[in-house]
Amino acid sequence: MTEWWRGAVTYQVYPRSFQDSNGDGVGDLPGITRRLPHLAELGVDAVWLSPFFKSPMKDMGYDVSDYCDVDPVFGTLADFDALVAKAHALGLKVIIDQVLSHSSDQHPAFAESRADRMNPKADWYVWADPKHDGTPPCNWQSVFGGAAWTWDARRKQYYLHNFLSTQPDLNYHNPAVQDWALGVLRFWLERGVDGFRFDTVNYFFHDPLFRDNPADYRVKTEAEGSPYGMQYHLFDKNRPENLAWMERIRRLLDEYGAASVGEMGEAHHAIRMMGEYTAPGRLHQCYSFEMFGYEYTPEFFRSRVEGFFKGAPDGWPMWAFSNHDVPRQVSRWAKHGVSPEAVAKQAASLLLSFEGSICLWQGEELGQTDTELDFEDLTDPQGIAFWPEPVGRDNTRTPMVWDGSANGGFTTGKPWLPVKPEQAARHVAGQTGVAGSVLEHYRAMIAFRKTEAALREGRTRFLDLDEPVLGFVRGEGDGALLCLFNLSPIARTVTVAGVAGLLGPSLHTAQEGERLTLGPNAAAMLRVAGAVSVKD
Repeated sequence: MTEWWRGAVTYQVYPRSFQDSNGDGVGDLPGITRRLPHLAELGVDAVWLSPFFKSPMKDMGYDVSDYCDVDPVFGTLADFDALVAKAHALGLKVIIDQVLSHSSDQHPAFAESRADRMNPKADWYVWADPKHDGTPPCNWQSVFGGAAWTWDARRKQYYLHNFLSTQPDLNYHNPAVQDWALGVLRFWLERGVDGFRFDTVNYFFHDPLFRDNPADYRVKTEAEGSPYGMQYHLFDKNRPENLAWMERIRRLLDEYGAASVGEMGEAHHAIRMMGEYTAPGRLHQCYSFEMFGYEYTPEFFRSRVEGFFKGAPDGWPMWAFSNHDVPRQVSRWAKHGVSPEAVAKQAASLLLSFEGSICLWQGEELGQTDTELDFEDLTDPQGIAFWPEPVGRDNTRTPMVWDGSANGGFTTGKPWLPVKPEQAARHVAGQTGVAGSVLEHYRAMIAFRKTEAALREGRTRFLDLDEPVLGFVRGEGDGALLCLFNLSPIARTVTVAGVAGLLGPSLHTAQEGERLTLGPNAAAMLRVAGAVSVKD
């Protein structure tokens, strides 16, 4: 059984925003199928599709009402089958989202569960009696603001929802729920998918005693934009039972040779938990939000990568700098670069040099930036609830820009989110074949990663260098590589011994003997040719 996922590069597609095929302003599965050649030419190994299942779309498809069918806005099951066939013909694996910790309140199982306390699905969701004063059973908070409990007059009980009140949590303490979830996975495996991305993978189980979460132990100077971050989430998620459930999922995936990646939604010890969830017999790989913030320093990146492999030598990470839930990396790190393009290309070199698997968010290969939206533009419930801060997630979800035509070639209709001039200026057609463009750098860097075994498989040894220079060696022996990055807009000079000349898609770097000048936002790849030493 091949481990194709190990060291692979996956590209995340947000179906609503990738390509509209019928002019209704919303992306769809036939549109994705049409654009798959772009991903093959980019050189990625797999495509991850965000949810396209039947849904009331209260949370843009992360509230599923039918897990085994396609929402009409995206197409049909036949469209999905055609997408998989085209992807496989192009050499691309297909990973699909699974949002199994909660469902939509429109799911038939929830309608039955809430009818009374005695029906066959009465225990499929998390129900709890009120306290004597009528308040919820504990202090758990929703990620989207307010209590994680909603009163239901039919059952005269509260139900748990870690997100919207229209996204009730399933009760995984009930074995029947686990069996149902495995049946959903088997349905899609039989249709030929190559793996799953599991949404909120640490949220499946809750504390059955409904104990209060303590306050976050970290000292804070001011309240956060959402009260959710003010708690230390010991009891509403991160429960030990999750790990046995991961093992049960893994046994099913192994039957099909399918891969898995989990989303670790946690603000405490996320790197350690990524290791726990990818221990042998559990998930194949896991990512967290650790690199989705504003830090851009050598110490930060070193601590995360080095910390993972020290704590979980048998685990496997997936690293990403952006996705559909956070501001785009070019916008977050703009102050560290001389231009958006310089930041975009250096970020590509850095990410694609890391040990582990890699995930790219659609549009990052263009150096795309966040879109400034007005309140009237918003569709994201999180953005609407917390306006004006945090800004929500629509800013990063605006449509993919393919060419210089109206709406960037995304749709012939009115796009569901606007394509504004700053985003429209960065499109695929305008960068294809253009030397020095962000797109061509991504293509070159992905190809370089594929041809260099050290970048796919080699272990990492970090070098002790002064800020803002980050350096590490990937691999050992003749094929080893030295990777150096100047994470600043000011040039730096270092002396390097034990290496040959610059390789592949190095950026803004000049070599004179052992003297290496790292220009602003430089990235240097050098073949190791002896005992490596780097001096500032």
